[in-house]
Amino acid sequence: MASSNNDSFIHQRLHSLDALRGFDMFWIMGADELIHKIADQSQSPFWQALAHQFKHVKWDGFRIYDLIFPLFLFLAGVSTPYSIGRSLELGKSKAEVLRKVVQRGLMLVILGIIYNEGLEIKPIAEIRFSSVLGRIGIAYMLANIIYLYFKDKAQIYWFSGLLIAYWLILKFTSAPGFPLGDLTEQGNFASYVDRSILPGRLSRGIHDTVGFFNNIPAISTALAGIITGIYLKKPEIAPMTKVKWMIYAGIGSLVLAQLWNLDFPINKNMWSSSFVLQTTGLSLILLAIFYFVIDVKGYQKWSFFFQVIGMNSILIYLSGHFLDWDYTNKALFTWLFQLLGEPYSIIMAVACVILIKWVFLRFLYEKKVFLRV
Repeated sequence: MASSNNDSFIHQRLHSLDALRGFDMFWIMGADELIHKIADQSQSPFWQALAHQFKHVKWDGFRIYDLIFPLFLFLAGVSTPYSIGRSLELGKSKAEVLRKVVQRGLMLVILGIIYNEGLEIKPIAEIRFSSVLGRIGIAYMLANIIYLYFKDKAQIYWFSGLLIAYWLILKFTSAPGFPLGDLTEQGNFASYVDRSILPGRLSRGIHDTVGFFNNIPAISTALAGIITGIYLKKPEIAPMTKVKWMIYAGIGSLVLAQLWNLDFPINKNMWSSSFVLQTTGLSLILLAIFYFVIDVKGYQKWSFFFQVIGMNSILIYLSGHFLDWDYTNKALFTWLFQLLGEPYSIIMAVACVILIKWVFLRFLYEKKVFLRV
Protein backbone atom coordinates (compact mmCIF):
# COMPACT_ATOMS: atom_id res chain seq x y z
CA MET A 1 0.00 0.00 0.00
CA ALA A 2 1.43 3.37 -0.97
CA SER A 3 1.50 6.06 1.66
CA SER A 4 2.71 9.63 1.99
CA ASN A 5 3.47 9.15 5.68
CA ASN A 6 6.38 6.83 6.21
CA ASP A 7 7.33 5.81 9.74
CA SER A 8 10.76 7.31 9.05
CA PHE A 9 9.24 10.78 9.36
CA ILE A 10 7.90 10.27 12.86
CA HIS A 11 9.22 11.89 16.01
CA GLN A 12 12.75 10.96 17.03
CA ARG A 13 13.42 8.89 13.93
CA LEU A 14 17.08 7.98 13.51
CA HIS A 15 18.52 9.14 10.18
CA SER A 16 21.22 6.52 10.61
CA LEU A 17 18.59 3.78 10.67
CA ASP A 18 17.34 4.53 7.17
CA ALA A 19 20.89 5.09 5.91
CA LEU A 20 22.15 1.76 7.23
CA ARG A 21 19.08 -0.05 5.90
CA GLY A 22 19.75 1.55 2.52
CA PHE A 23 23.43 0.61 2.73
CA ASP A 24 22.33 -2.97 3.42
CA MET A 25 19.93 -3.07 0.47
CA PHE A 26 22.45 -1.36 -1.82
CA TRP A 27 24.42 -4.60 -2.03
CA ILE A 28 21.50 -6.68 -3.26
CA MET A 29 20.19 -4.05 -5.67
CA GLY A 30 23.29 -4.55 -7.81
CA ALA A 31 26.45 -3.54 -5.93
CA ASP A 32 27.30 -7.21 -5.32
CA GLU A 33 27.08 -7.92 -9.04
CA LEU A 34 29.23 -4.88 -9.75
CA ILE A 35 31.99 -6.28 -7.54
CA HIS A 36 31.74 -9.69 -9.23
CA LYS A 37 32.01 -8.11 -12.70
CA ILE A 38 35.01 -6.02 -11.70
CA ALA A 39 36.66 -9.15 -10.29
CA ASP A 40 35.89 -11.16 -13.45
CA GLN A 41 37.20 -8.51 -15.82
CA SER A 42 40.24 -7.34 -13.86
CA GLN A 43 41.37 -10.73 -12.50
CA SER A 44 42.80 -8.70 -9.63
CA PRO A 45 43.51 -10.78 -6.49
CA PHE A 46 42.06 -7.96 -4.37
CA TRP A 47 38.77 -7.79 -6.27
CA GLN A 48 38.51 -11.58 -6.49
CA ALA A 49 38.97 -11.87 -2.73
CA LEU A 50 36.34 -9.18 -2.19
CA ALA A 51 33.95 -10.86 -4.64
CA HIS A 52 34.42 -14.13 -2.74
CA GLN A 53 32.98 -12.39 0.33
CA PHE A 54 29.84 -11.63 -1.69
CA LYS A 55 28.87 -15.26 -2.12
CA HIS A 56 26.83 -17.15 0.46
CA VAL A 57 28.48 -19.98 2.37
CA LYS A 58 26.78 -23.25 1.41
CA TRP A 59 26.70 -24.61 4.98
CA ASP A 60 29.04 -23.90 7.94
CA GLY A 61 31.08 -20.70 7.92
CA PHE A 62 30.52 -17.01 7.37
CA ARG A 63 31.10 -14.39 4.69
CA ILE A 64 30.10 -10.73 4.62
CA TYR A 65 27.24 -11.50 2.19
CA ASP A 66 25.64 -13.62 4.93
CA LEU A 67 25.17 -10.45 7.00
CA ILE A 68 22.75 -8.71 4.63
CA PHE A 69 19.60 -10.60 5.64
CA PRO A 70 20.09 -10.64 9.44
CA LEU A 71 21.17 -6.98 9.39
CA PHE A 72 17.87 -6.06 7.75
CA LEU A 73 15.93 -8.05 10.34
CA PHE A 74 17.97 -6.48 13.15
CA LEU A 75 17.19 -2.99 11.81
CA ALA A 76 13.50 -3.83 11.58
CA GLY A 77 13.74 -4.54 15.30
CA VAL A 78 15.57 -1.26 16.00
CA SER A 79 12.70 0.65 14.37
CA THR A 80 10.09 -0.96 16.67
CA PRO A 81 10.45 1.39 19.68
CA TYR A 82 10.30 4.36 17.30
CA SER A 83 7.23 3.21 15.36
CA ILE A 84 5.20 0.86 17.52
CA GLY A 85 6.46 2.53 20.69
CA ARG A 86 5.32 5.88 19.29
CA SER A 87 1.87 4.46 18.53
CA LEU A 88 1.53 3.38 22.15
CA GLU A 89 2.70 6.81 23.33
CA LEU A 90 0.00 8.43 21.19
CA GLY A 91 -2.67 6.43 23.02
CA LYS A 92 -3.30 3.43 20.81
CA SER A 93 -4.19 0.29 22.74
CA LYS A 94 -1.99 -2.79 22.69
CA ALA A 95 -4.83 -4.67 21.00
CA GLU A 96 -4.89 -2.14 18.13
CA VAL A 97 -1.13 -2.26 17.73
CA LEU A 98 -1.13 -6.06 17.94
CA ARG A 99 -3.64 -6.24 15.11
CA LYS A 100 -1.39 -4.09 12.91
CA VAL A 101 1.67 -6.16 13.82
CA VAL A 102 -0.06 -9.43 12.92
CA GLN A 103 -1.45 -7.96 9.69
CA ARG A 104 2.00 -6.78 8.65
CA GLY A 105 3.61 -10.09 9.52
CA LEU A 106 1.06 -12.10 7.54
CA MET A 107 1.26 -9.70 4.59
CA LEU A 108 5.03 -10.19 4.41
CA VAL A 109 4.53 -13.96 4.42
CA ILE A 110 2.08 -13.62 1.50
CA LEU A 111 4.38 -11.26 -0.39
CA GLY A 112 7.19 -13.74 0.11
CA ILE A 113 5.19 -16.51 -1.52
CA ILE A 114 4.27 -14.20 -4.40
CA TYR A 115 7.94 -13.26 -4.76
CA ASN A 116 8.84 -16.96 -4.99
CA GLU A 117 6.10 -18.05 -7.36
CA GLY A 118 4.67 -14.94 -9.02
CA LEU A 119 0.91 -14.68 -9.51
CA GLU A 120 0.61 -17.97 -11.39
CA ILE A 121 -1.78 -20.53 -9.90
CA LYS A 122 0.17 -23.73 -9.10
CA PRO A 123 -0.47 -27.01 -7.31
CA ILE A 124 0.46 -26.80 -3.63
CA ALA A 125 3.22 -29.37 -4.14
CA GLU A 126 5.02 -26.97 -6.49
CA ILE A 127 4.81 -23.88 -4.28
CA ARG A 128 7.69 -22.79 -2.07
CA PHE A 129 6.11 -21.30 1.05
CA SER A 130 9.30 -20.30 2.87
CA SER A 131 10.89 -17.00 1.85
CA VAL A 132 13.10 -14.14 2.97
CA LEU A 133 10.08 -11.87 3.39
CA GLY A 134 8.24 -14.66 5.19
CA ARG A 135 11.03 -14.95 7.74
CA ILE A 136 11.06 -11.20 8.26
CA GLY A 137 7.27 -11.29 8.71
CA ILE A 138 7.24 -14.15 11.21
CA ALA A 139 10.26 -13.03 13.24
CA TYR A 140 9.11 -9.39 13.19
CA MET A 141 5.61 -10.33 14.30
CA LEU A 142 6.64 -12.59 17.19
CA ALA A 143 9.44 -10.29 18.38
CA ASN A 144 7.02 -7.37 18.40
CA ILE A 145 4.47 -9.36 20.39
CA ILE A 146 7.21 -9.96 22.98
CA TYR A 147 7.95 -6.21 22.90
CA LEU A 148 4.28 -5.38 23.48
CA TYR A 149 3.70 -7.69 26.42
CA PHE A 150 7.06 -8.06 28.19
CA LYS A 151 9.24 -5.52 29.98
CA ASP A 152 12.77 -4.61 28.87
CA LYS A 153 14.58 -7.10 31.12
CA ALA A 154 12.23 -9.93 30.10
CA GLN A 155 13.01 -9.24 26.45
CA ILE A 156 16.68 -9.94 27.19
CA TYR A 157 15.65 -13.23 28.78
CA TRP A 158 13.62 -14.08 25.67
CA PHE A 159 16.60 -13.24 23.44
CA SER A 160 18.92 -15.50 25.41
CA GLY A 161 16.37 -18.21 26.11
CA LEU A 162 15.41 -18.71 22.47
CA LEU A 163 19.06 -19.07 21.44
CA ILE A 164 19.85 -21.54 24.21
CA ALA A 165 16.65 -23.52 23.64
CA TYR A 166 17.33 -23.77 19.89
CA TRP A 167 20.90 -24.94 20.56
CA LEU A 168 19.75 -27.60 23.05
CA ILE A 169 17.00 -28.84 20.72
CA LEU A 170 19.45 -29.34 17.85
CA LYS A 171 22.14 -30.75 20.16
CA PHE A 172 19.91 -33.51 21.57
CA THR A 173 17.82 -34.35 18.51
CA SER A 174 18.39 -35.25 14.88
CA ALA A 175 16.62 -36.53 11.79
CA PRO A 176 15.72 -40.25 11.99
CA GLY A 177 18.72 -42.43 11.28
CA PHE A 178 21.30 -39.81 12.28
CA PRO A 179 23.20 -39.51 15.58
CA LEU A 180 21.95 -37.05 18.18
CA GLY A 181 23.25 -33.58 17.56
CA ASP A 182 23.91 -34.17 13.86
CA LEU A 183 24.23 -30.76 12.21
CA THR A 184 24.60 -31.78 8.58
CA GLU A 185 22.15 -30.49 5.98
CA GLN A 186 20.22 -33.77 5.91
CA GLY A 187 20.68 -34.85 9.51
CA ASN A 188 19.83 -31.74 11.55
CA PHE A 189 16.49 -31.65 13.32
CA ALA A 190 15.41 -28.25 11.95
CA SER A 191 15.61 -29.42 8.33
CA TYR A 192 13.85 -32.65 9.28
CA VAL A 193 10.95 -30.70 10.81
CA ASP A 194 10.67 -28.57 7.67
CA ARG A 195 10.63 -31.67 5.45
CA SER A 196 7.95 -33.20 7.67
CA ILE A 197 5.51 -30.33 8.15
CA LEU A 198 5.98 -27.74 5.40
CA PRO A 199 3.68 -28.13 2.41
CA GLY A 200 5.04 -27.60 -1.09
CA ARG A 201 8.70 -27.68 -2.00
CA LEU A 202 11.89 -26.73 -0.19
CA SER A 203 14.59 -24.69 -1.91
CA ARG A 204 17.12 -27.55 -1.67
CA GLY A 205 14.77 -30.48 -1.60
CA ILE A 206 15.84 -31.80 1.79
CA HIS A 207 16.35 -28.35 3.28
CA ASP A 208 15.07 -24.81 2.81
CA THR A 209 17.51 -21.92 3.13
CA VAL A 210 14.89 -19.98 5.09
CA GLY A 211 13.00 -22.83 6.69
CA PHE A 212 10.20 -22.71 9.25
CA PHE A 213 11.73 -24.25 12.38
CA ASN A 214 14.73 -21.96 12.46
CA ASN A 215 12.46 -18.95 12.73
CA ILE A 216 12.98 -19.59 16.47
CA PRO A 217 16.49 -18.03 16.60
CA ALA A 218 15.49 -15.45 13.97
CA ILE A 219 13.11 -14.00 16.58
CA SER A 220 16.22 -13.33 18.68
CA THR A 221 17.79 -11.39 15.80
CA ALA A 222 14.75 -9.10 15.71
CA LEU A 223 14.72 -8.89 19.51
CA ALA A 224 18.36 -7.82 19.52
CA GLY A 225 17.31 -4.92 17.32
CA ILE A 226 14.37 -4.06 19.59
CA ILE A 227 16.58 -4.06 22.69
CA THR A 228 19.04 -1.80 20.86
CA GLY A 229 16.25 0.53 19.75
CA ILE A 230 14.94 0.83 23.33
CA TYR A 231 18.45 1.74 24.49
CA LEU A 232 18.96 4.30 21.71
CA LYS A 233 15.64 5.96 22.52
CA LYS A 234 16.56 6.69 26.15
CA PRO A 235 17.02 10.50 26.33
CA GLU A 236 18.89 10.37 29.65
CA ILE A 237 21.85 8.51 28.11
CA ALA A 238 24.45 10.61 26.32
CA PRO A 239 24.81 9.86 22.58
CA MET A 240 28.53 9.06 22.89
CA THR A 241 27.77 6.64 25.71
CA LYS A 242 25.32 4.89 23.42
CA VAL A 243 27.96 4.62 20.71
CA LYS A 244 30.52 3.16 23.10
CA TRP A 245 28.15 0.59 24.59
CA MET A 246 26.93 -0.53 21.17
CA ILE A 247 30.53 -1.14 20.17
CA TYR A 248 31.30 -2.94 23.45
CA ALA A 249 28.17 -5.09 23.08
CA GLY A 250 29.04 -5.79 19.44
CA ILE A 251 32.55 -6.95 20.30
CA GLY A 252 31.23 -9.06 23.18
CA SER A 253 28.66 -10.66 20.88
CA LEU A 254 31.38 -11.50 18.33
CA VAL A 255 33.57 -13.10 21.01
CA LEU A 256 30.66 -15.22 22.29
CA ALA A 257 29.86 -16.21 18.69
CA GLN A 258 33.39 -17.56 18.17
CA LEU A 259 33.22 -19.52 21.42
CA TRP A 260 29.79 -20.97 20.63
CA ASN A 261 30.99 -21.74 17.12
CA LEU A 262 33.21 -24.46 18.63
CA ASP A 263 30.11 -26.48 19.54
CA PHE A 264 27.35 -24.98 17.38
CA PRO A 265 28.89 -23.76 14.09
CA ILE A 266 28.10 -20.37 12.63
CA ASN A 267 25.60 -21.33 9.94
CA LYS A 268 23.20 -19.04 8.10
CA ASN A 269 21.10 -21.89 6.70
CA MET A 270 20.30 -23.21 10.18
CA TRP A 271 20.34 -19.64 11.57
CA SER A 272 22.39 -21.14 14.38
CA SER A 273 22.64 -19.40 17.74
CA SER A 274 26.29 -18.59 17.06
CA PHE A 275 25.24 -17.08 13.71
CA VAL A 276 22.76 -14.83 15.56
CA LEU A 277 25.51 -13.60 17.87
CA GLN A 278 27.96 -13.15 14.98
CA THR A 279 25.55 -11.07 12.91
CA THR A 280 24.18 -9.18 15.92
CA GLY A 281 27.72 -8.18 16.86
CA LEU A 282 28.48 -6.89 13.36
CA SER A 283 25.09 -5.17 13.14
CA LEU A 284 25.69 -3.35 16.44
CA ILE A 285 29.11 -2.13 15.34
CA LEU A 286 27.79 -0.94 11.97
CA LEU A 287 24.86 0.84 13.61
CA ALA A 288 27.21 2.45 16.13
CA ILE A 289 29.36 3.82 13.30
CA PHE A 290 26.40 5.12 11.29
CA TYR A 291 24.75 6.56 14.41
CA PHE A 292 27.96 8.31 15.45
CA VAL A 293 28.64 9.85 12.04
CA ILE A 294 25.07 10.75 11.06
CA ASP A 295 23.08 11.39 14.25
CA VAL A 296 25.79 12.38 16.72
CA LYS A 297 28.20 14.32 14.49
CA GLY A 298 25.48 15.45 12.09
CA TYR A 299 27.22 14.45 8.85
CA GLN A 300 24.06 13.56 6.95
CA LYS A 301 24.49 14.76 3.36
CA TRP A 302 26.74 11.87 2.30
CA SER A 303 24.15 9.34 3.52
CA PHE A 304 21.27 10.70 1.42
CA PHE A 305 22.05 8.19 -1.35
CA PHE A 306 21.49 5.31 1.08
CA GLN A 307 18.51 6.91 2.84
CA VAL A 308 16.61 7.04 -0.45
CA ILE A 309 17.13 3.28 -0.80
CA GLY A 310 16.34 2.57 2.85
CA MET A 311 13.01 4.39 2.74
CA ASN A 312 11.69 1.97 0.11
CA SER A 313 13.69 -1.15 0.90
CA ILE A 314 10.83 -3.64 0.53
CA LEU A 315 9.80 -2.08 -2.77
CA ILE A 316 13.24 -2.33 -4.34
CA TYR A 317 13.55 -5.92 -3.13
CA LEU A 318 10.21 -6.90 -4.71
CA SER A 319 10.97 -4.98 -7.91
CA GLY A 320 13.71 -7.45 -8.78
CA HIS A 321 11.04 -10.07 -9.36
CA PHE A 322 8.53 -7.99 -11.30
CA LEU A 323 10.69 -5.53 -13.27
CA ASP A 324 13.38 -6.45 -15.78
CA TRP A 325 16.49 -4.76 -14.40
CA ASP A 326 18.69 -6.55 -16.95
CA TYR A 327 22.19 -5.12 -17.32
CA THR A 328 22.86 -7.54 -20.20
CA ASN A 329 20.12 -5.92 -22.31
CA LYS A 330 22.18 -4.80 -25.30
CA ALA A 331 19.18 -3.06 -26.85
CA LEU A 332 19.09 -0.76 -23.82
CA PHE A 333 22.84 -0.34 -23.45
CA THR A 334 23.92 -0.52 -27.12
CA TRP A 335 25.47 2.95 -26.89
CA LEU A 336 27.45 1.91 -23.85
CA PHE A 337 28.82 -1.25 -25.43
CA GLN A 338 29.78 0.71 -28.56
CA LEU A 339 31.38 3.51 -26.58
CA LEU A 340 33.46 1.44 -24.17
CA GLY A 341 33.72 -1.98 -25.76
CA GLU A 342 34.71 -5.06 -23.78
CA PRO A 343 35.47 -5.71 -21.00
CA TYR A 344 34.50 -2.45 -19.28
CA SER A 345 31.08 -1.98 -20.89
CA ILE A 346 29.52 -4.76 -18.82
CA ILE A 347 30.83 -3.14 -15.64
CA MET A 348 29.35 0.21 -16.61
CA ALA A 349 26.07 -1.47 -17.60
CA VAL A 350 25.73 -2.87 -14.07
CA ALA A 351 26.54 0.57 -12.63
CA CYS A 352 23.92 2.15 -14.91
CA VAL A 353 21.23 -0.26 -13.72
CA ILE A 354 22.06 0.61 -10.11
CA LEU A 355 21.76 4.29 -10.99
CA ILE A 356 18.44 3.76 -12.79
CA LYS A 357 17.06 1.97 -9.75
CA TRP A 358 18.22 4.78 -7.49
CA VAL A 359 16.69 7.48 -9.71
CA PHE A 360 13.41 5.53 -9.61
CA LEU A 361 13.57 5.42 -5.80
CA ARG A 362 14.54 9.11 -5.66
CA PHE A 363 11.45 9.97 -7.71
CA LEU A 364 9.26 8.08 -5.24
CA TYR A 365 11.10 9.72 -2.34
CA GLU A 366 10.45 13.20 -3.69
CA LYS A 367 6.76 12.34 -4.16
CA LYS A 368 6.70 10.91 -0.60
CA VAL A 369 5.45 7.57 -1.91
CA PHE A 370 6.63 4.61 0.14
CA LEU A 371 5.62 0.97 0.12
CA ARG A 372 4.27 0.20 3.56
CA VAL A 373 3.07 -3.26 4.46
